[in-house]
Amino acid sequence: MIIGYARVSTTDQDTALQLDSLNMAGCERVYQEAFSGASRERPELLRCLDALREGDTLTVWRLDRLGRSLKDLVAIISDLEAKGVGFRSVTEAIDTTTAGGKLIFHIFAALAEFERSLIQERTKAGIQAARARGRKGGRPPKLSPTQAKKARAMLLDPSITKTEVAKHFNVTRATLNKALEDISP
Repeated sequence: MIIGYARVSTTDQDTALQLDSLNMAGCERVYQEAFSGASRERPELLRCLDALREGDTLTVWRLDRLGRSLKDLVAIISDLEAKGVGFRSVTEAIDTTTAGGKLIFHIFAALAEFERSLIQERTKAGIQAARARGRKGGRPPKLSPTQAKKARAMLLDPSITKTEVAKHFNVTRATLNKALEDISP
């Protein structure tokens, strides 16, 4: 079965062009919705993906109608491939039921993986450069060293509990314990 998916970003837009194209592509059923591609809330897409069975082909008018990003597209199409479902984009002439279409898809997948690797490398390099300049990552501590010393002094009184001290400084016990470990005795 050839199943189509059409999406527009706003309710002001019309799916007519996409529907005509999908009908000409032989779609027997078309799921359509008006949601931004950036939205994770796309109920019709979820229904469409759930309805697909082995041997079916999901057809879209253009790639950007299906996924929010290259990474998202690769993930969706990989899931389809694992279920034995083909994918076809009418405008870009990609059809994973053919050898050439599979090649194009795998090139896209390789590019997405390359992009993820580059981002990871740049992030690591940025962190190393910041550390070399003496910057430390992460959130600032909830308790200053002075507050941690005051907390330690409060705990010298056996009638005061850690829970009470944590409440006094408006932090959790775990945060208080961490602050106490970080200050020198």
